[in-house]
Amino acid sequence: MSESGHSQPGMYGQGRRRRRRRGDRDAGPPGQNLSGPSRDRDYQPRERRDGSEDPPGPLLQKTPIILAKPPGERVRGPPPAQMAAGAPAPDKPIMLIKAREDGGKPGTPAEAAPQSSGSGPSKLEREGQRPTQPVYQIQNRGMGASASSIVVDPVIGQSKLLPPEKMKHSIKLVDDQMNWCDSAMEYLRDQTDMLVVGVIGLQGTGKSTVMSLLSANTPEEDQRGYVFRAQTQEIKERGGNQSTGIDFYITQERVIFLDTQPILSPSILDHLINNDRKLPPEYNLPHTYIEMQSLQIAAFLFTVCHVVIVVQDWFTDLNLYRFLQTAEMLKPSTPSASHDSSGSSGSDDGAEYYPHIVFLQNKARHNEFCPRNMKKMHMVVDKLMAHSHLKYKGTLSMLECNIFPGLGRDYLETEVNLFLLPLQENEGEDALIKTGSGTSPLFSFLPGYRGHPTFSTMVSKLRSQILAMPRCQLSHTILTEKNWFHYAARIWDGVKKSSALSEYSRLLS
Repeated sequence: MSESGHSQPGMYGQGRRRRRRRGDRDAGPPGQNLSGPSRDRDYQPRERRDGSEDPPGPLLQKTPIILAKPPGERVRGPPPAQMAAGAPAPDKPIMLIKAREDGGKPGTPAEAAPQSSGSGPSKLEREGQRPTQPVYQIQNRGMGASASSIVVDPVIGQSKLLPPEKMKHSIKLVDDQMNWCDSAMEYLRDQTDMLVVGVIGLQGTGKSTVMSLLSANTPEEDQRGYVFRAQTQEIKERGGNQSTGIDFYITQERVIFLDTQPILSPSILDHLINNDRKLPPEYNLPHTYIEMQSLQIAAFLFTVCHVVIVVQDWFTDLNLYRFLQTAEMLKPSTPSASHDSSGSSGSDDGAEYYPHIVFLQNKARHNEFCPRNMKKMHMVVDKLMAHSHLKYKGTLSMLECNIFPGLGRDYLETEVNLFLLPLQENEGEDALIKTGSGTSPLFSFLPGYRGHPTFSTMVSKLRSQILAMPRCQLSHTILTEKNWFHYAARIWDGVKKSSALSEYSRLLS
């Protein structure tokens, strides 16, 4: 291009004869200066065509644009293939021809053109056609190589969207020989939103029934279909126990329930003596072995559970609180992080984990729901657990469940995690009938006085309180369900080999 802005006739004619067909010469008047100043005034950018194929035969192409350097720097230009490849040629003139059929191809924008190497803004930029690479082309280019690896089988993708498999009954986590079982692994997933609830209590207090009602069953169902098997009438008559070891059940809401054998069970001791079972070499007396089994289970639950429910059917047994304090003393310490991060892994309790404890008064009578008696019960539990590190207060409240509508929050000075669960309707039906059979036949049609809501209502309120418990971090890292299983297996192995428990057993002997 000359200094006056007009292109040389020889250069323009030669490039035009080389790149335009004979039938397209009438697209513009001959001799028109396409690179002169009138180009800026007369040129109007044309709209793009749709994505349809161009018909065969000669077509009207878009007016070509020829850019050239001043005569002093102009030499023979590079071939168009080299320019399309983007190779820089600082010492050679650059000729760009933009045809209409380039913009008609699907996925290729009409404004895309390589940027000229001129010093100032080019004519394309002044016309609003900035030669930039579209973002979607970059994304397509990056995804093209890995498109085959990202494709997911529809069957596999649909299976991931399905709800987790529902367990029909509980399975063994620890068998009756106190050995760890791996059958629960297939029900666990790699997700961290879970709650672990355990239970301990004396024999016949209703631990398995309570855990079944909290997990998957309702009071109206037959107890023979509960996920945790309760005592049958035959077992009750001979004074036996139903649960052995530790049973495992996980709900579809990812709440893990652990039911345990009774602590300090006389039926397990009687079975051990009458069947002449050999004791482990580290135990000399059968009752010492039974007590150490109970302490191992309690210490294990205090380490791997968020919530531990202590079930009792009368208020109260002082030996139960002494047992809880002993299990707390023998509880294995929380595994700390590596030596590099040991200074930053501490918590408010000195990096030692303690679960939430809920005292459940099962089979409570209507006089125990009296506010005066309930206040005394809270005071006794608070005095007995005053020196414990277990979280026995502040996370469960019967006053917030509208069980006692006339009582305010300040009625209980020291409210502990105590919940009263009445007898089931079929168990207390005789007492209600006797209440109605009085002086007048009219009162026989009225229900007897309970002094508390129904059993189903109380179970529902207890479930909502348990599931709302804080889910504290069990170890120095956040555990998934599968990680929790491996962590619990390691803790159980450490409890069985604990030197503190061995020393305590030696002192008992």
